[in-house]
Amino acid sequence: MPKSTYSREEMKRLSTLSPFELKAEFIKLAESAQADKPGQKGEATRTMLNAGRGNPNWVATGPREAYFALGYFALAESRRVWTADNLGGMPEETGSAERFERFVRTHPDLPGIEMLKACFDLAVSRFGFDRDAFVHEMTDSMIGDNYPSPDRILTHTETVVRGYLQDEMFDRRPPADHLSVFATEGGTAAMCYTFDSLMKNGVLKKGDRIALMVPEFTPYLEIPELDTYDFDVVRVEASMFAEGGVREWRYPPEEVAKLEDPSVRMVCLVNPSNPPSLALSPRVTDQLKDIVAGPNPHLIVVTDDVYGTFVDGFRSVAADLPRNTLLVYSYSKHYGATGWRLGVIALHDDNVIDAMIAAQPQEEKDRLNKRYGTLTLEPEKIKFIDRLVADSRQVALNHTAGLSLPQQVMMVLFSLFDMLDEGQAYKGRIRAIVQRRLQLLLEGAQMKIAEDPARAAYYIELDLLAEAERTQGKEFADFLEQNYEPVDPLFRLAEQTSVVLLNGGGFDGPQWSVRASLANLDDLDYLQIGHHLRAIFDDYVTEWREAKGADA
Repeated sequence: MPKSTYSREEMKRLSTLSPFELKAEFIKLAESAQADKPGQKGEATRTMLNAGRGNPNWVATGPREAYFALGYFALAESRRVWTADNLGGMPEETGSAERFERFVRTHPDLPGIEMLKACFDLAVSRFGFDRDAFVHEMTDSMIGDNYPSPDRILTHTETVVRGYLQDEMFDRRPPADHLSVFATEGGTAAMCYTFDSLMKNGVLKKGDRIALMVPEFTPYLEIPELDTYDFDVVRVEASMFAEGGVREWRYPPEEVAKLEDPSVRMVCLVNPSNPPSLALSPRVTDQLKDIVAGPNPHLIVVTDDVYGTFVDGFRSVAADLPRNTLLVYSYSKHYGATGWRLGVIALHDDNVIDAMIAAQPQEEKDRLNKRYGTLTLEPEKIKFIDRLVADSRQVALNHTAGLSLPQQVMMVLFSLFDMLDEGQAYKGRIRAIVQRRLQLLLEGAQMKIAEDPARAAYYIELDLLAEAERTQGKEFADFLEQNYEPVDPLFRLAEQTSVVLLNGGGFDGPQWSVRASLANLDDLDYLQIGHHLRAIFDDYVTEWREAKGADA
């Protein structure tokens, strides 16, 4: 295959972009290559294979069907109160559970009605809800005729979501301390609110030292560099190799030990990681526990656990370090629900953030009391998780804060579905999907990765330079570094094969690594991507050998 038409200077300039912005350049290249090579007689037009984005191509249909069935019941409840030419009333609580049971009996053929009843029955039996109160919360929320109240998250919704987090994030072994939850507009909003409120409350200050466990999802890399924060960033690097030169994407003890420095105020991690897609090892969790118990007791841990459901027996750092950890979770990947924008921030009631706010000097307390003074006569008693809610609406609009109620209903049904046998079977299926795609990609690429039972396999990050040295020796790896930009393989893939991958260096991984999502294409597409990646790799080997021959 020919080399890329882009010069090294152009590649170097473009590689300063965020990987998701650079991806747009690859997409343009891939689309241009499609246009340049129209299907000829007997030849199919080249298909662009964009494995650059993590939006899954599966959806959980059962809980969605239950959601739509609930919509019909909610409308019936509204029309029961007031019916006049497309005008209804607010659903009533008294007797709502009995009316729901009657609705189920009289609409046996309504799609989703059995799943909805199973979810409601489970909620009442597991959490001991008053039936009328729970059915009414779900029904009225489905109509969406009220502002969220409580604004942080509805009462029954919080209990259900907490149960879901305890099952899936805490491996059904939750800490004894109470967990409070804030429902947000996806994990994206959770990230923004967290950084913003930590600054607004003086827990972090501009220029503070924080740590990032890299490779890491790009917002955690880019937000700290904004002039609002300008944090001094320490990188904890997953730099371990297995025997034979295969990168493990694990953190050496000496890297984690960087967190012992008390000047490191916060550490952010994605667990399982993005893009290596590995859950944190018990060894690292134990080391973090020792650090918090010893040299850095006030370390704030922000853990983004969106991919936790893809690892058997996953246990969040928030379960083992409840006092120090703020948990971010999104329903988007597991349920194929990125468009729903369903996320949460979870924080145990006994936490170091509240303790640090309480220990601030009086001048800082006075500033914060003024900031939150319109909300209560005792603003100093507002917990950090409720300050997050107020800050999300510039405090002044706190009375209209909160995630939209129909979204909270979907969150509840996703959570309850997971607690049913059907939900556990669904989880097994989507885990099998990504693992199968990973094997097909590796088969096509003829590349080796470390065996790891904690691999979520939602993404894969392949270190091409390590692969070069492992298979051809250091001389070949040196040749690549000296003669090409690290993003050169990605430009070649886009131009020559219409395959779009992301640069691992953009996630603070090795510069010569590439990141592929295993969630958004058909299974056999990954075999094809692997073949294309192998062909590009073999081209480099040929060019190296030709260069050696010319030098001889």
